[in-house]
Amino acid sequence: MTPNRTPDPASSIDTPLVAVIGGGQLGRMLALAGIPLGLQFRFLEQSPSPPGSAVGEVISAPYDAPDAIAALIEGAAAVTYEFENVPVEAVLALPDSVPVFPPPAALRMAQDRLDEKKEFHRFGVETAPFRPVSSMAELETAVADVGLPAVLKTRRFGYDGKGQVVLRSEADLAPAWEELGSHPLILEGFVDFRRELSVIGVRGRDGSIAVYPLTENDHWEGILRRSRAPAPECGEALISEARGIVTRILEGLDYVGVLAVELFDTERGLIANELAPRVHNSGHWTQDGAVTSQFESHLRAILGLPLGSVDAVGFTTMVNLIGALPPRAALAAIPGCHIHFYGKSPRPGRKVGHVNITGPDEASVRERADRVEKLLAE
Repeated sequence: MTPNRTPDPASSIDTPLVAVIGGGQLGRMLALAGIPLGLQFRFLEQSPSPPGSAVGEVISAPYDAPDAIAALIEGAAAVTYEFENVPVEAVLALPDSVPVFPPPAALRMAQDRLDEKKEFHRFGVETAPFRPVSSMAELETAVADVGLPAVLKTRRFGYDGKGQVVLRSEADLAPAWEELGSHPLILEGFVDFRRELSVIGVRGRDGSIAVYPLTENDHWEGILRRSRAPAPECGEALISEARGIVTRILEGLDYVGVLAVELFDTERGLIANELAPRVHNSGHWTQDGAVTSQFESHLRAILGLPLGSVDAVGFTTMVNLIGALPPRAALAAIPGCHIHFYGKSPRPGRKVGHVNITGPDEASVRERADRVEKLLAE
């Protein structure tokens, strides 16, 4: 198979090339952060015109096509990926001469919720109770062990609330099995939490680690709607606990790059929900609200550059634009509103952009974020 390639509008033999598996909005934002550093980008993406096509060369082919992989890594200083469902076998098949970060072990861990939970425990990180499920009988036994309510999830390929069913009574078991039973599954117990947080860390090739301020997240129908950073009402003990969680995982996996860990804040402390071995939606606030964005941090890490400061600059609220794009003029009229459109066609439930509202005090930032929400509702 000969991959279909579109030219890189900024190609230069004098600038390091970063090869990215995936060409969606995260790849696009990586390139937007890297171009000022003098980098160029090449994406491997199944879609012929993904968001990344505006900022780099695109190879349009399946992610595991050997010819496409060979074309992707030609002349690359490093290979990375922008989503966790990249075929692990394709990453493992890359030649040792090309640095690949984050490591395949992290990719494999994130692709299977059961493996992910087991690895969390190996690193001393608490999770919700869980049981593997491969039959209706196992589902019944798992529910008896874990209790109700609970969530039945596919072990692989679920995101933004997809591939999962909430079980509230015994009557929900049979319909849930009918819907999901053709896949390997995991049952997770409900967690009684006060709020959802995330912690984003970055580890360099030299082992240096930096951790961003905690982020508080609100979800809507399983999709991240709003993130606030630094998260309010976080004492030193909570911050230290979160830093310890992400640091143990970064070091335990010999990780290089940005890693996000989603957490539940509970009366018993922090409980891990899942991780993402990549730049993460809840870290988009860093584009305008941190000294060094998560995207630049990831590039610095994988290329062996010194890590920058990850301190927050004032307060930031990120609002995802889901399903529709408000008028640019209306958004631009809101003070401190930084617009990030992805170049994607609007459709229900699709993330088509986000805005970061920045300011020196949390109250005014929150009020302006509410104005963005009203625009979305119109």
